[in-house]
Amino acid sequence: MKPLYFGLCCLAALGLAEDKPLPLVLPKSVALGTPKPLKISNLEPAPTGPRVLPKVPADAKNMALGCAVTCSAKEAAAGDFSFLTDGDKNGEEGFECELPRGMQWMQIDLAKEVDIHAIALWHFHRERRVYFCVVVQISDDPDFKKGVTTVYNNDVENELGLGKGKDYAYYESNEGRVMPVAGVKGRYVRFYSKGNSATPSNDYVEAEVWGVPSK
Repeated sequence: MKPLYFGLCCLAALGLAEDKPLPLVLPKSVALGTPKPLKISNLEPAPTGPRVLPKVPADAKNMALGCAVTCSAKEAAAGDFSFLTDGDKNGEEGFECELPRGMQWMQIDLAKEVDIHAIALWHFHRERRVYFCVVVQISDDPDFKKGVTTVYNNDVENELGLGKGKDYAYYESNEGRVMPVAGVKGRYVRFYSKGNSATPSNDYVEAEVWGVPSK
């Protein structure tokens, strides 16, 4: 056995295999038209190079697939809460869960504590909308009253009362929004929003939580 191959086998056996780029599978782009110019202070600049995805452990999986979803709203205005974790990222009409206007959140119960290394989120992406006050948090507390880690926050005015964010607002597309996470442990992932540049509703298509079960 060659020394390099033997070394890699040992690393894999010890759970130390090299990380890999996030194996993200994108839905087909169905966006209509070009983005409307918006005056938003923290709007993300147009990309100037190829997209670089974060690295995750070699054995990382989408731990959110098929998991239970709860919400701040009693019921959806359209669609179903389960759409968030059903594995379908299609951007066409009828594939999104639409929530009422105002601040709303959707929450995934991963059923176990997970070491989370990346999160991907798709809002409605049939047109180039910008969703406002997008905040993503992780916790082991289902009520998010303690042990909360914020991994994304573009609420620069602190409209949600969760603290001022420094992340970009961005135009939705079939690429979604990928958030690197530094191995944060948690069982619950919560996604906030407060309307968008086209309508006052809150729309969610899919979320993926990439990680490995905590030891």
